[in-house]
Amino acid sequence: MQVSDRAHPDDCFVKVNGLRIHYLEWNGAAAQPLILLHGIARVAHTFDHLAPHFAGRFRVIAIDMRGHGDSGWNPDGAYLVEDYVSDIEALIEQLGLRNMVLWGNSTGGRVAQVLGGKHPEWVAAVVSEDVGPERPAAISNRRAARMAREESGWATTDELFAQLKMDYPLTSDALLRAFAEHGSKRRADGRVIWKRDPAILGGFVPTELWDSVGRIKAPIIYVLGGASTIVPRETQERLQATLPQARIVTMPGSGHYPSDERPDDFLKLIDGFLGGI
Repeated sequence: MQVSDRAHPDDCFVKVNGLRIHYLEWNGAAAQPLILLHGIARVAHTFDHLAPHFAGRFRVIAIDMRGHGDSGWNPDGAYLVEDYVSDIEALIEQLGLRNMVLWGNSTGGRVAQVLGGKHPEWVAAVVSEDVGPERPAAISNRRAARMAREESGWATTDELFAQLKMDYPLTSDALLRAFAEHGSKRRADGRVIWKRDPAILGGFVPTELWDSVGRIKAPIIYVLGGASTIVPRETQERLQATLPQARIVTMPGSGHYPSDERPDDFLKLIDGFLGGI
């Protein structure tokens, strides 16, 4: 495999748990690994605006989790957090990665937290973006309603982009257009649909990960959107009691994806956190 430059990643694949998993890689194999894990229904390319910033220091690997992007779909519809974790564990073993920084947003942040607790000897630091150990039923229900609305797809990518502008009003047009381009495909009938297995919804269930989170030993930062309700105050207080090393930072006015809405501020925050490891 060729070593990527900082702007353009290599497209790579591994076979794990019977599935072909796609990932993007910036920089080379000699650097400390930084693993990027996307949220539900997103793809590895949604980190394209952030990954090059870290490629001078890290071997940056952004993964299309099973059922998403260019990775394989599980024939049994296995899409619980534990299923995603199993794939990432196998990928880590195949690539021989250690001393890793794990960064996940939304569902990817749940995967990062579980990995950090299961394998503390592998992990140097964890970044969890607007997600904690809990997924209440209300969040699962919102995702189900959204996926039902999106099932029919869109006539064009411009129509999809217009929908994204309504859904993510604080995110730049450039990022939303890239999301639409990399995250969608044409269905046989010509409609534009997301690159995802509809069965992923079956794994988007109420979830509680405190047992794994309580075993995290590495430095960990929770970056929360001030306009988001995903990690309520009582959860933040329990996190601080459970993980004395945890840092919890709220970005005022941001929603569920602060790194999309305020990328420069987010990068400064993460640079400061990683500077201490």
